[in-house]
Amino acid sequence: MSFSTMVVHVDVEHDSDQRVELAIDLADRFQAALVGIAGCALWPAFMAGDVGLTESNEYDLQKVKARFEQRGKTFRAQGRSLKRVEWRSALEPPGELLLREARVADLLIVGRRRSGDGADPGIIVLRPAGPFCWCPTPSLRCRFAGWSSLGRIRVNAVAPVRDALPFLQQAKEVLLVGMGEHESQSDGKKDLADVTAYLVRHQVIVAAEVWQRPQRPVAAELLHIVEEEKADLIVAGGYGHSRLGEWIFGGVTRELLTASPVCCLLSH
Repeated sequence: MSFSTMVVHVDVEHDSDQRVELAIDLADRFQAALVGIAGCALWPAFMAGDVGLTESNEYDLQKVKARFEQRGKTFRAQGRSLKRVEWRSALEPPGELLLREARVADLLIVGRRRSGDGADPGIIVLRPAGPFCWCPTPSLRCRFAGWSSLGRIRVNAVAPVRDALPFLQQAKEVLLVGMGEHESQSDGKKDLADVTAYLVRHQVIVAAEVWQRPQRPVAAELLHIVEEEKADLIVAGGYGHSRLGEWIFGGVTRELLTASPVCCLLSH
């Protein structure tokens, strides 16, 4: 199994070079085509009586289009070593654009939202857009970027491992983690054993299985293990370990997207 096409979100107003470098590295590793996506929603002009409150004029339009063109040229130059690189941009919210363009991708690569016009990964994970790789902010070193081979990968036992197989098959080793808040230890370990057997049948090296009842919030427990084991990537279900409502009120998914120091591959 592999990824044939990847899509990466490129910020228009902020630096996203680290994310693009990661996307190029992954596309090269998996011999995949890479599509860069940039969107920007201009505020529409509206009036209150005879007073113009907000104006989206021709100057703004041309400025954004010029920015798209500049970003596109840079992106194509950065990805010139890939077998295929493509650039797409549109005057619409980045999140909606990414979700629509997800139809061409096996993997979406996004970052943390840093402005009102950014692509919100929290919205993307709740929509059926397929697996996506979330990258921390540039201030946090992405230990996964630029490596010639994958290191340790931490996998939440409830994750859709099928979507992550291309990563898992290239990893030096995979560590499975199960967090049991309500299930019995025997059931939890049986689930881990089933996941391990599935991965081994697909030539994945499983170094260890860890099952524990968390002594703190599940996300905090996972991130503690990630730091302790120096993992390079977290693979987890898009809703963490619970239902859609967990995202609304805060939960595993939200905490991973907020606090993880390494990349996360999320899917549901």
